[in-house]
Order: sequence, then structure tokens, then C-alpha cells
Amino acid sequence: MEAKTLHSEVTSQSSSSRIGAAIRSLPRHPKELVVPILGHTQPSKSLSPFPRTQSSQGTTPGPPLSQDSRVPVSCLSPLPAPGACESGKMADCGGLGGAETAAASPPAPAPELSPPLGWRERLRAGLAGTGASLWFVAGLGLLYALRVPLRLCENLAAVTVFLNSLTPKFYVALTGTSSLISGLIFIFEWWYFHKHGTSFIEQVSVNHLRPLMGGTESSISELGSPSRNRESETSRQNLSECKVWRNPLNLFRGAEYRRYTWVTGKEPLTYYDMNLSAQDHQTFFTCDTDFLRPSDTVMQKAWRERNPPARIKAAYQALELNNDCATAYVLLAEEEATTIIDAERLFKQALKAGETIYRRSQQCQHQSPQHEAQLRRDTNVLVYIKRRLAMCARKLGRIREAVKIMRDLMKEFPPLTMLNIHENLLESLLELQAYADVQAVLAKYDDISLPKSAAICYTAALLKTRTVSDKFSPETASRRGLSTAEINAVEAIHRAVEFNPHVPKYLLEMKSLILPPEHILKRGDSEAIAYAFFHLQHWKRIEGALNLLQCTWEGTFRMIPYPLEKGHLFYPYPSCTETADRELLPTFHHVSVYPKKELPFFIHFTAGLCSSTAMIALLTHQFPEIMGVFAKAVSVISRTCVEYL
Repeated sequence: MEAKTLHSEVTSQSSSSRIGAAIRSLPRHPKELVVPILGHTQPSKSLSPFPRTQSSQGTTPGPPLSQDSRVPVSCLSPLPAPGACESGKMADCGGLGGAETAAASPPAPAPELSPPLGWRERLRAGLAGTGASLWFVAGLGLLYALRVPLRLCENLAAVTVFLNSLTPKFYVALTGTSSLISGLIFIFEWWYFHKHGTSFIEQVSVNHLRPLMGGTESSISELGSPSRNRESETSRQNLSECKVWRNPLNLFRGAEYRRYTWVTGKEPLTYYDMNLSAQDHQTFFTCDTDFLRPSDTVMQKAWRERNPPARIKAAYQALELNNDCATAYVLLAEEEATTIIDAERLFKQALKAGETIYRRSQQCQHQSPQHEAQLRRDTNVLVYIKRRLAMCARKLGRIREAVKIMRDLMKEFPPLTMLNIHENLLESLLELQAYADVQAVLAKYDDISLPKSAAICYTAALLKTRTVSDKFSPETASRRGLSTAEINAVEAIHRAVEFNPHVPKYLLEMKSLILPPEHILKRGDSEAIAYAFFHLQHWKRIEGALNLLQCTWEGTFRMIPYPLEKGHLFYPYPSCTETADRELLPTFHHVSVYPKKELPFFIHFTAGLCSSTAMIALLTHQFPEIMGVFAKAVSVISRTCVEYL
């Protein structure tokens, strides 16, 4: 499958020689060595950069989930069909709406050119763009024409005399106050930038002051331009890519998340994350026929409760009405059980009840549409219970049993493969070190027409790294160049890093891990945490794998100098991941941001203004006579310039 993503010339002898020449020119120290991918041209910078779209997708609950797939229907940007990708570029996507949409979508349409504008439209657009400059020049001309009637020279001389009569204490107070005000503005700008990722002064200037000065968001000539169309297309892709997914390896609330809270006193889950889980539970475990069974009616209200004790109390009420209420056992296993053993016991009770209800629903499914909806709900409940039982077996060390349950699930319910059960299977197979089986699973799911994830991309990179990592040495590679297997491993690492650039810092333990959230954002920091939390041990188990990752992962960024505008193998990196990750991850975690944002101009400006005015105030206080002479010289020079004009 890698042949679909890697260029054919990488495996050629010429590429090997070029990479060897490049790696020989790199530093010899392992930490400084970065192996670039050659044989691929670096993307050039776009003439019209795409804007950083501020999306609300990460701060509001996602759309309703489909009954079949239980993932957001509009989670992903369109996938290009196989063979339709430019330079072998692979689609970056996060999910599909249902089993019937598993095939590749048509490629994104190319931007259409607009008809040429007439001379009147061009003149009007040109005048709109130069309006502010014309007003500025007109104001200077008017001031120069009225310099005599307004007696500017005499007034300036009077101001100079007044300033010369002021004491140094006044200048100390003036500069000190200016330094204090600019310092407060600097602190506010710094806080606002770290909280919202943008400058407050720039935002106010663009949104409020620019329209008052006659500026517009886009001129007439830009509305129909190809760059404008590309900008809109990228914005739509970014909006669609900022939908969240349920974490296939999410932990148990009672047995894991709550125990963490007991020990540390910190809440590992955000309200937004738990709200999304409540929506998932209502979609999974409820249907329109719940009113027919009193226990299901009680559970329908239980899933809507915000208070955990109220949900647990409602689950016990449902069991009093019906001892075979599977969803009540599910809720108790998730939230009341304090150990994995207790959770597994409750899930086994839920499985016994769920299988009985599922067989009963199968017999009545063709009687009415309501019975079909009930069968879908009972199917979801049964699949959820079996999956969590497999995860319990995995956590308790019965890995082969967990693998068997997952394989049976994938065979028995193939339409529900979009629940990403294969990611649970990949992790369990890696724990068994069954690398041939892992490769077989990747061959089925690492396809251009299927959604990508960090688990798929980084597992593929791990398998290719495993074949060369034990003998890899930066010094040796600098002398002889890279072999074909090493080139393939480096290519796979770069592919994985391009999909999610946050993962290497967690794998290399450059950033501390936290408990993964219940929902993740594809290509975001939340997905990186969820992957590294379970897969770090697998990378450590393979000798030299982390060393090769450390030496090569930063070379990806050389191929993608402008990730928000153009990707290499995937779509451009979405600009809204930071906002969504801040909603999904707890406040005590420092969210990883890519690409790294530069400090806005006004932060540098206010910092310089605060420092300079504070220095002037200090000098004026310490050397009043010298600063007085300096102030007089500045005022004389200013008056001379005005009189000359």
C-alpha cells in the first residue's frame, strides 16, 4: 500500500545517491541529524496565502450522528479517487457517514476562473484600494496650505517655550506613566494571544477600524480570482476537518478517569468532551420505541442527566423495572465500577441481557420501521458491550482473548467498521508482537479511499522502522548514504509526521502525557495524546526505533514550509485544531500548536515602548540636566524642520 503514497523515484538509485549526498552534509551529532526526503520537490509558497480560518466547530457540539456509523456524517473533506492525486498526494480525511460511503469521493473541483472585469469595475476597485492613501495625502496638502493662517510656526515656538519651562519631575512622571500604560497593554496583549491565538489590537483594527477608513475585506477584483476560490475551498476543508471523533481507546470513567481525580484532584475530562459523550450515548442507546419498555424510558432520561450520581440512581431504577436492561448495566460498568474487574463483571451481565434482546429484535425487524430502528439500537448496544469486554480483557492481560473478540466483531458486523475497531485490534496485536498480523490489518485499512488516523500512519512507520532501526546509525548513514529499506522507513516517518506533527514530541518524551480524552480531533494534539498514551511502549520495545524517529522526523517540515496552504501527501493542515483541542483537553495541559505561531507585531511594539519609556524615565530621574539638554535639542530640531517646510 505504501507504493500508492511514495514516489517511484525514491526507490531508484538516483534518489538513494541524492539522499546520501544530503545526509553527508548534515551534522554528525545524532540529535542534530535530520534526514530530508529528496526526490520530491518542495511546495512553493502560494501567491495568495490562505487565511487562518477561525472555526466554531471545535467549540460547539457536533452534528447528529448517523444511526449506522455513529460518527459525524460531515467529518471529512472529500477524498480524491485513486490515481487522481497530484504527485501521488493522498487524501487526508477523518471519517465517512456510513458504510455506503466507504468508497472514495470524487476529487475536489478545481477553482473556476471568473470572466474579465470591465474598465469601470477595475477603476472602482483601484479607487477603493487607494482611498486611504489619497485621504492621507490630501490631509498633508491641506495642512501645508493652511500653515500661515493657522500660525503653525508661532504656535510651535510657544509650545517649545512651554516645554522648556517644565521641570525634570514632569518628564519623569510623564515617561513613567507612559511606561506603566504600555506595560499593561503589553501584558494584556500577551495574555490575549496565548488564550485566543491572535492579537487583540490587530483584531479590533481589522474588524472595526478598517471599515471606518474605507477598507473592505476583499476588492471586486479579488472576489472571482482563482486565489480567492482556492482560499474558499481550503476554508471549507478546514471547517470539515475540525469535527471530533470518539476515541476508540477511551478509558473507563469510574475505573480510570475517576481514580485519577481521586489521586491528583484534577479533572481529566472537560465539560465539552463529556457533553459529546452524552450525545453519543443518546444516539447509541436510545430509539423512538423506548416508550414501549419502561426500563428504556428511564434509561433515556438517565443518559441526559449531567450529574453522575443521578445517572447511576436512574440505572438502578431501570434494573428494578427490568432485570435484563442491558444499557443500565453498561452505565454502571462505565461510571460506578471502580476497577476493571468490576467493570468486566457488569459488562458480562450486560452481554447476557443484550444478546437476548438482540435475538428478539431480529425476529421482529421486518414488522415495522420502528422495529428496524429498535434492531439498530440493540445492535449498537451489543457491539458496544463486546468491544468494551475486549478492552477489559486487554487491560487485564488476556490479550489473545481480546484479539479474538475484536476479530469476531469485525466479521459479524462489517458495516460498523467505521467505529474504528481495527485501531483496538492494531494495539493488541502490537502487544503480542504479531507484526505479520499487524501488516495484514494495515493492508486492509491503510488505503487511499479510507480515513486516515495517527494509529494507522504511525503503525505503518513503526513496521518499516523495525526492519532497519537496530542497525541504523547517523554516522554510518552520513558516510555511505541510505539503503532502500532506510529510505522507505524515513518516507513512512515523514508521512506520519505530516498527518499528525504533534505525536513525535510525546513519543520522544519531550512533552508530558496526560490521560487521553473521550473524543479526539484528527491531526490534532488530542489524537497525538491518545496515540502516544497506548503506543509509546510499542516504540520503546523495538530497539533503535525512537532513535531513527528522533533523527528524521523534523525533516518533514522542510518539505512543507507553508503547511496551512499546501501539504505534501495530505491536504493542508487545518488551522482550527488549536481551538478544538483547547475545548477537548483539560486546562492544566499545555496544548501543542502547529505550525508555531509568531508573536504579533503589537506585542513587540508595546514591549519596546514600555522598555524605552521606562529607560527614559530612569535616565531623566538620574541625570535631569543632561536629559533636559537632550529634550531642548529635540524640540529645536523639530521646530527647525517645521519652519523649513
